Amino acid sequence: MFPLMSEARHSQPEPEPQHRPMLGVALVALAVLAFALADTTTQELTPRHPGPVIVFVRYALNALLLALILWPSMREKLWQTRRTWMVMGRGLILALASLTMALALTVMPVGEATAIIYLAPFAVMILAGRLLGENVGLIGWAGAMLGFSGVLLIVRPGGGLDPVGVTYALINAGLATAYHLSTRYLSRTEQPTPMVFHSAWIGAAFFGLLSLGFLPEISIGLRDFGLMLVLGTLMTIGHFLFTVAYRLGPASLLAPVNYLHLVWAGGLGWLVFGHVPDALALGGMALVTVAGVVIASRAHLGLRRGIAR
Repeated sequence: MFPLMSEARHSQPEPEPQHRPMLGVALVALAVLAFALADTTTQELTPRHPGPVIVFVRYALNALLLALILWPSMREKLWQTRRTWMVMGRGLILALASLTMALALTVMPVGEATAIIYLAPFAVMILAGRLLGENVGLIGWAGAMLGFSGVLLIVRPGGGLDPVGVTYALINAGLATAYHLSTRYLSRTEQPTPMVFHSAWIGAAFFGLLSLGFLPEISIGLRDFGLMLVLGTLMTIGHFLFTVAYRLGPASLLAPVNYLHLVWAGGLGWLVFGHVPDALALGGMALVTVAGVVIASRAHLGLRRGIAR
């Protein structure tokens, strides 16, 4: 699933944050590694088990771990929100995005699927300019076009990718765009931890209901159940590392590190499944990475100039 960068990036900061940017960079790199490992684990499980069952275990464990870890210190603040229905709608968007990603990974390599969903940051940037009044600029538009060109190289006709899987990945990118835009909007009034918790329990409820239809055919061995637990743990660790990282350094510095996700995903796809993208697909993945780094670096330089003035 697309990393939840905006949960930490656009939320209201807590008092007295530490400033250790290099540690923040390291934590983001580890977070996207956790997400890439989670996607690889999902792809390992999907040939043998229904996608909703896999994702249900992930969300249920995520919600349980959050409750166990945070309840002693937060109590009722763990779920308190101001715009509860909008927060719940955002959680449902994330659940649908998780479903489409699981479906995409049943027929697509993890590296290419990950590259396609990274259309979302470019779409967020463009739509945020219109909907939220944020400045895009010439470099932003050029970066968006470069990233889109990279995705076209990956999904080109004759590239060997399953069109159904590509469709699911593109839907996932659209849902991720809606998710991040809603996060930017809600972060003006909501704190990040309740939003994360609501996303977890809504995902668990959504996929729990979907899993009911698969009850007669569910047969999960000890190994696969262990992998599902690992999946939930990886996603929880990834979200936790992101939250900590964006308190240690500025978002504009840390954002380019998110594109290590593509490197991790491609490497794990080769290591675990023996999949090596062809030359054009590799070129497309490189373009997406470069475009994202350019846009994020532009934001970082803009922030530094603003501080200098």
